[in-house]
Amino acid sequence: MSSMFKNFTRILLLTGEFHPFRLPSPGLWIDVFQKVRAIGYSAAASEAGIYLIARPGPYINSEVSGGGFPGWLGRLSGRLKTTDQDYLDAITPYISTIGNIIAKVQITNGGPVILFQPENEYTLCANATGYTQVNNMTITEIDTSCLQKEYMAYIEARYREAGITVPFLVNDASSVGNFAPGTGVGAVDIYSFDHYPLGWAPDPHGPSNWSSLLDPLRFYNFSLHEMQSPRSPFAISKFQGGVPDPWGGVGVETSAAYINSEFARVFYKLNYGFRIAIQSLYMLFGGTNWGNLGHPSGYTSYDVGAAIAKNRMVHREKYSELKLQANFLQVTPSYLISQPHNATFGVYTDSHDLVVTRLEGSPTDLYIVRHHDVTSMDSISYHLSVSSSIGNLTIPTLGGSLQLNGRDSKFHVVDYDVGGINLIYSTAEIFTWKKSHSRTVLVLNGGEGELHEFALPAELGNPSSIEDDGVELQSTESATVIQWQVASARRVVVFGDTLEVHLLWRNEAYNYWVLDLPASQPLGLHISPSRAEGSVVVRAGYLMRTAHITGNTLHLTGDINATTDIEVISVPTRVASLEFNGKGIATSMKAGRVVGQLTYEAPSIVLSTLADLEWRYIDSLPELGISYSDSEWTPCNHTRTNNPRNLSTPTSLYASDYGYHSGSLLYRGAFIADGSESSLWLLTEGGFAYGHSVWLNSTYLGSWDGIPADMFYNHTLSFPEKLEAGVQYVITILVDHMGLDLNFPANIQIMKDPRGILDYSIGRGKTVVSWKVTGNIGGEAYQDISRGPLNEGALYAERQGSHLPGAPNEDWKQLSPIDGLQEPGVGFFVTSFALNIPSGYDVPLSVFFTNTSLGDSDTPAKFRCQLFINGWEFGKYVNHIGPQTRYPVPEGILNYNGTNTVALSLWSHESKPVGLADLKLEADAVLQSGYTKPALVDGARYSKRANAY
Repeated sequence: MSSMFKNFTRILLLTGEFHPFRLPSPGLWIDVFQKVRAIGYSAAASEAGIYLIARPGPYINSEVSGGGFPGWLGRLSGRLKTTDQDYLDAITPYISTIGNIIAKVQITNGGPVILFQPENEYTLCANATGYTQVNNMTITEIDTSCLQKEYMAYIEARYREAGITVPFLVNDASSVGNFAPGTGVGAVDIYSFDHYPLGWAPDPHGPSNWSSLLDPLRFYNFSLHEMQSPRSPFAISKFQGGVPDPWGGVGVETSAAYINSEFARVFYKLNYGFRIAIQSLYMLFGGTNWGNLGHPSGYTSYDVGAAIAKNRMVHREKYSELKLQANFLQVTPSYLISQPHNATFGVYTDSHDLVVTRLEGSPTDLYIVRHHDVTSMDSISYHLSVSSSIGNLTIPTLGGSLQLNGRDSKFHVVDYDVGGINLIYSTAEIFTWKKSHSRTVLVLNGGEGELHEFALPAELGNPSSIEDDGVELQSTESATVIQWQVASARRVVVFGDTLEVHLLWRNEAYNYWVLDLPASQPLGLHISPSRAEGSVVVRAGYLMRTAHITGNTLHLTGDINATTDIEVISVPTRVASLEFNGKGIATSMKAGRVVGQLTYEAPSIVLSTLADLEWRYIDSLPELGISYSDSEWTPCNHTRTNNPRNLSTPTSLYASDYGYHSGSLLYRGAFIADGSESSLWLLTEGGFAYGHSVWLNSTYLGSWDGIPADMFYNHTLSFPEKLEAGVQYVITILVDHMGLDLNFPANIQIMKDPRGILDYSIGRGKTVVSWKVTGNIGGEAYQDISRGPLNEGALYAERQGSHLPGAPNEDWKQLSPIDGLQEPGVGFFVTSFALNIPSGYDVPLSVFFTNTSLGDSDTPAKFRCQLFINGWEFGKYVNHIGPQTRYPVPEGILNYNGTNTVALSLWSHESKPVGLADLKLEADAVLQSGYTKPALVDGARYSKRANAY
């Protein structure tokens, strides 16, 4: 089967991954969905007019803590992702609950959910030497012997019982064929797989270095698909749309430059050469690992360099490139019924440096031209040789050469149907075509300086008008041929009342937007057979969101960041006036098109200077005080554990054994000295880039500052003086918890990898220590239901709820985090500020940390911060590791028209005074916007916690 069908119509599902939980302001989800729809993508919610593919797990991976598994699964005796009964008992209530919720919004019930993925990348077995990335193997090397087909079948059966009726989709981590239709127990309806050509981290040698390429042609092709799953559409459910950056990495903008518009032009078009019918990019919008959500290899940002940035901006060129590709394919129904040919050298071009893939149709042929070496940056001249309705042609026919410049691929079309008009060929790429009220409009585009050519049947006659010069024309008995050199100036070639052709520089095409008009139910705004006739095309600025027509008025919503011209390129019925974001626009007619100007009016926005505000401070390590009581803490008294790491201490000190799974962890160990003790040896684990600090009574012994490569550390700390025999001492250890490990391989249990203290000895190891532990107050019985189980950690201020709005701090010391701390420890700072962002403007805001050095040196100070906004943990900043310094906080978490509470923990590893160099609130953009203003998220405010300690 070449594609999916809905209402007897073929559907091309172009989509990308979006995690609602990474944008905890639900009122902004429609903003993201509209931006996905504006690309021309067909799958992401009803109001925006796009389908949803649901993939709820139970395991999701997704670079979240534990891969989405809750921490308490670490205490199970059974193996994860198997048919062990206690594991099945643990996941079944979740499957039943989430399945029932999703069932109600399936497409069969009038909702947007069109496909369902019941498990994630259940593909790989770890070998005896450890876990190996699947994409570094060849297909024959991938070990799948550990997979339990009955496990997959169990999950599928439970989801069917919960009411899921739409087709099941599997995503193989590589194209091995696991659970493809017809393969027996656990088989699904649609087989798909994942692939990341440039791996899963930015190349350290720079964003243009593709030397780490995992060439897709080594892993999959159309022939392999026909062997593995001939009865389902060719589907890639997670293809590279970005790349996560680790602690100490290069930063998200380098990730964006790595998986950029050139990557999209090369690799997405390579997939189109296999007639891909379902392609989902991972990610399309990444968002934020707020509230300790992330896994230990990633920091607070989950931007990943996606087309839509973590602050919801669409300024990256990749976004526009996706729009060009998607709109072409959505108006090219011949694509889904074409027959892919094998790639060839020297058959359709005169260059053996180029490869051409033909998608054969009747009568339309599509040709994709790319470099033989997909990493090539060369510029190659070539001619295209094809068969057409007017005979065999060598193109360009009017002289000159075509050009493939650098990392690029080209779609060339032959005998392409434009609303009943045969486009004999075009070397320029088609952005879109639409039937207007008076004529059909065709929009072509090419790279700057390229030579392009197209031909139309001779019976259309010569153009009746040509807007701007630089166009060469030749008429024959069979065709009218137009050739031009792409430049920044637009050319428009008009053939009477029949056809209007826009010839654009690719970057000018970025300013063209295709907006679907509302359709009758049940289609709504979903991709429909009337897409060529039920849409408008406008040339405008930053973003166009929606369109509808009443009478002779076209109503548009969108965003602008500067005064910009607007032009109605195509509309199915005649319009004479425009509204933009509810306001009338003065218009005139130019060349038969409605034109106007969208005036940007800069608002008055005043942002507080956070560093200059009045802050209140409290010591957040009162546990070091001589009178502090830990009577309410959890005793570490478990003498056995289900953790795969066997105990090497008398009782378990693994935090998850006691219900603490996120944020920081705090231990107190009391012992009676015999006078021989001189040092503490300590082995802790917290995940990559974690740290720990240690005190003996109130005396600081030292810290492990953390580095990106280490997730555990052996540390020997000397006592400053001889201990007194018979006297009780207390060791206090603060450990940063960076998240639980993923559990990607099916046959190992690394999600259970412990956090906290793994081992210790005092003196000669004979000293008996009585340990207690705390984390977030209540552990698994967490108190802040509104923000979930991961938002808080072990710090005293967090346990007290001092980070929440309304917490009393009038009696606290007046001190700024710029002043900071004079010695190692943890301080907690709180302030507030007001915002008054005018309506009609979308103003993404970020908190920005300035990297802090020690004194006059370039040495970074070693400290860690947590940033809380109105009670939500929205940033983990590690000054000496980085790379993140900017922390977007979405509207809805921030109160844009009221008072906001900012709280900051400062954990210093330094023996010298340490304070922040600067802390700012900055606007990432000021957009005059037709977005839907989100409601303020109802997070819990402070109330005294009766059992706080």
